[in-house]
Amino acid sequence: MVDVIAIVGPTASGKTALGIELAIQLGGEIINGDSMQIYRGMDIGTAKVQLEEMGGIIHHLLDIREPDESFSVAEYQQLVRSKIAEIQQRGKLPIIVGGTGLYVQSVLFDYRFAEDQADSQLRHDLQAELERVGKERMHLKMLALDPAIDIHPNNTRRVLRALEILLSGEQKEDGSLAQSPMYNELIVGLDMPRAQLYKRIDQRVEVMMQNGLLEEVKGLYDNGLRDVQSIKAIGYKELYAYFDGIDSLEEAIEKLKRNSRKYAKRQLTYFRNKLPVLWVDATAGNEKNVKEITRFLQETDRNRRIEQMAITKR
Repeated sequence: MVDVIAIVGPTASGKTALGIELAIQLGGEIINGDSMQIYRGMDIGTAKVQLEEMGGIIHHLLDIREPDESFSVAEYQQLVRSKIAEIQQRGKLPIIVGGTGLYVQSVLFDYRFAEDQADSQLRHDLQAELERVGKERMHLKMLALDPAIDIHPNNTRRVLRALEILLSGEQKEDGSLAQSPMYNELIVGLDMPRAQLYKRIDQRVEVMMQNGLLEEVKGLYDNGLRDVQSIKAIGYKELYAYFDGIDSLEEAIEKLKRNSRKYAKRQLTYFRNKLPVLWVDATAGNEKNVKEITRFLQETDRNRRIEQMAITKR
C-alpha cells in the first residue's frame, strides 16, 4: 500500500486542484510542497490555495513563516516528515502538493544534511572548482540541484553558498545524492504540451495582476522588505524592479511571464531527471486523472509502479 503521494509538475499545470480532488477521493490531507507558500502575506504571487478552494481538506505548512524569515530545505524535511507521521496516525493519506523538486525529494528519499552546513572543506573545494571551470558551469551545477533558485551567474558568492548548502546532503560513493526511499511513495507528475503550458502561465500572470498582485507586492515593498529569501521569488522580484524605477510596469509583467516560463521548463527537467514520476496528462481533467491514479494504485506494487513510471518518461 502507498503511504505517501506527491503531486508535482510545472507552475500553472493544475497541481492544487488535482491534489484536492485526490484527497477527497482517497481520504487524504495535503502538505504544501512549494517553498514560497510557507510565507504569510504572499498569497497571489505564489498561487496559494484559498480557503474556499480547499473543499474541506486540511492543508498543512502554509503561512508558517514571516516574509523576512529564512527557511531551508533541511527545516522543510524535518517538518514534513513529522506531519506525515501525524497524518498517518489519524488514518489519513499524506499528499504533498507542490513544484519545489528538491523539497519533495528531500522528504521522500534518504537525503541527509550535515549538522554544519558551512563545511570549510566543501567551501574550499567549490572555490577551487569555480576557478577551474568558471562561473557559468557552477551556475548550471546549482540549477541542476535546485532549478527554483534564482541567483545571477555573476553573483558567484551566492552561487557558491547555495551549492554549499545543497551539497551538504550525504552523498553515495559515486557522488550522487542518496535515493533510498523513505516511504512507499507514489509521485504523480502533471504534464502538457509546452505551448499550451506557456499560454496558461501567461494567462495566470494576467489573472494575478487583476486579482491584486501589484498591491500585494507594494505592501511588502512599503514595509521595507529587502534582501531576503522571500522576495527573490518569481512574481515579487520583477515588480520590485518596477517599484525601484528600473522597469516599466509592462516590462515587469513581461519579465514575470518569461521568468515563469523558464522556471516551468527547469521544473520539468528536474522532475524527469531526479525523481521516479508517473506522468499524467494535465489536460485530461481531474476526474479522469484521479481514476487513472486510483486504478494504478490498486493494480501495482511499488516495484511494478517504478517500471511503469519509467515507461511514461519515454
